[in-house]
Formats: sequence, structure tokens, C-alpha cells
Amino acid sequence: MTPQETKPPVIWTTRLIFGLTFLVALVGVPWYGLAYGYDLVEWLTAIVMLAFCGFSITAGYHRLWSHKTYEAHPVVRAFWAFWGACALQNSILIWASGHRRHHRYVDDNEKDPYSIGRGFWFAHMGWMLRRYPSGDLDLANAGDLQRDPIVMFQHRHYAALVLISNVGLPVFLGYLNGDILGMLLLAGFLRLVISHHVTFFINSLCHMWGSQPYTDTNSARDNPVLALVTYGEGYHNFHHYFQADYRNGVRWWQFDPTKWLIFSLSWLRLASNLKRTPDFKIQEAILQMQFQRARQKLEAPKVKNPEVWQVALETEYALYMQTLNEWKAVRLEWLEKTRQAFAENLAEKKQELQDKIQLATLKSRMQEMEYGLKLQRRRLQAFLGSMTQA
Repeated sequence: MTPQETKPPVIWTTRLIFGLTFLVALVGVPWYGLAYGYDLVEWLTAIVMLAFCGFSITAGYHRLWSHKTYEAHPVVRAFWAFWGACALQNSILIWASGHRRHHRYVDDNEKDPYSIGRGFWFAHMGWMLRRYPSGDLDLANAGDLQRDPIVMFQHRHYAALVLISNVGLPVFLGYLNGDILGMLLLAGFLRLVISHHVTFFINSLCHMWGSQPYTDTNSARDNPVLALVTYGEGYHNFHHYFQADYRNGVRWWQFDPTKWLIFSLSWLRLASNLKRTPDFKIQEAILQMQFQRARQKLEAPKVKNPEVWQVALETEYALYMQTLNEWKAVRLEWLEKTRQAFAENLAEKKQELQDKIQLATLKSRMQEMEYGLKLQRRRLQAFLGSMTQA
């Protein structure tokens, strides 16, 4: 049997969609622009629609439905569902189910739908062009989504929503603006191609290019450059390790507009139950990676007096483990007292105040230990630098 015969069947629908839209965006858009030009309304419409589609994928399909990192008002969910259909990346149900499999089997070439282990092209879009077994539809992991009326409405009427949003809306807006073809080319074809490849970069480049500050157990990378064009999804190493967190760029200064949008929606009471990873757990992951890399450096032949560095490293690690165990014990105590306070529903104000003081004291101790881990992280960074110079 020849290699050609062993390839999975071609999915002609996706090939035609990707091929034709890319061809029109590459040739038709610049030709029309040079021949007739585009006005400001057409450019602004394309940008707004691109943003709506992008955030519907990142804040809706990804962080809301795939990972349940927050809860959203029905109006917000309906908005994400409509513009998610406009992004033309399949229905919420199919997209989220496949993404959950990606997280469960990341880098497994046989089970991860878009494993980077099969190359850049496969992870970027090749996985959608043939009927690979790893991409077979299996909704066993999406029972919660099948009980969501908005998800199922979009799934049942997906084709109609795609046509309305991608063709009907640009044509209608173009009619109002006096240039149907120009609006269709910019807000339809060009916007769609950009929207596609921005998302595809997360599956491909974000598993190839960047740093791994939190874990090296999978290929996901943190990349601030990619975060600029993926609405904050570029901090992919953090996301794969802490996938239940509504943030990808966990630091306040990291560019993650999706995080800021979700937080803003919570202020407007349109989003709630925003899930955050405790800062101590984040510091723990960073330190674990730093200790691992320090041990790897100690094995390098160019390190002088490795025995001395080994003793210093083990001393730091012992201090780290002591802090970690203390934090876990204090957190358990804090959680238990919080549970008791709610369960007993204390009637006496004096007792309630005393309990609040105790809880505040425990929380303060936890914060002190979190700060201690940050200081240790800085010491370990200096340690790694000194070891390299030695």
C-alpha cells in the first residue's frame, strides 16, 4: 500500500472554505482597494467585527464554555454564540469538546486533535483538512454543554448563523454604506481569514515558540508577542498548567485583553464566579521549574565546585518545602474556619468578630508565606546567575 493510499480522506468542505477565502483575501481585497478604494466605515466595520469574533472565541468558546473559568449572563452568552458562529470555527459544542480533548491528551499524536508533535502545519490547520482519527467527533466530554440551551440553539442553527453573520450582515451594511462588494471583501473575507489564523497560531506557534516558566510537562509556551495578536491567549504555558483560571496573562502588566474584558463584565454584573489560581500555587510552580533547571545546570561540566552549589541548592529547597507545608496547613485551617463560620451562622456579633479576626490573621500568615516564596524565587534567580558565572 502506498503512502498516498494510507492518508485519511480529504475534507473538501474545509479545504474549499480555507482555500477560497484566503485567495479572495490575498488577491481580491488588494485589487478592489487599488481599483476602487475602501472608506473609513468599511475599515471600522471590519475591525469591529474582527474584535467581536476574536473575543467570542477567547472569552466565549475558550474560557467560558471549554474551561468554565467564569459564568456569564445569558445576554453575554448569546452575544458570544452569534459572533462565534461568525468566526466560522465550528459550533461551540464541537469546538469546546475538541479543545477539552486537546488539554487531556496534549502532545499525544494519536489522541490530541491538533498535536504539535505532528508538525507546525498539522497543528495550525492540517488537522482540519483530512479525517484524522484523532479528530473524530466524540461528545462524551461535553454533557454539560449539551444541557446548555444557547449552545444547542447555536449548534442546531449553526449554518444559518454562519450565513447571516458572514454574508448577510456585510451585504446589509454595505448596502447602507453604498458599497456592498467593498464591505463584503473587508468585513467578510479579509476579517474571516485574519480571525482564522489568529486562532490557529495558538495551536501551532504557542506550542513551539516561547518560554516555559510554569511547566515543561507539555509543549505549551508563554509568548508575549503572540499575546498581542491573540487577545491575550499567548500566555499558553500558564494556561495549560492552570486551565481553570479565567486569566492567561496572570500578571497585571501582561497583555491579556480577554482577561480585562471578563473582569469588566463582572463589574457590570454580566459575569460572575471568576476563577483564579491562588498566587501561592503559581509561585510554587515557578519555583519548581527553577529548582529543576538549577539541578540541570549543576550537571553541566563547566560548573566549578558543584558540591558547594549542591549544598546551597538543597538548603534553598528544604526552606521551600518547609514554607510549602506550612502554607498548606494554614490554608486548611483557614478553609475549615470559613466553613464553620458559614455552617454555624453565628448569631452573636462578638463571636462573629472574633472569628473574622482569626480568619484575617490566618489569611495574613498565608500572604506572608506567599511573599516569602517570591523572595525565594528572586534568590534562586540570583543563584542561577551566579552558578553560570562561576
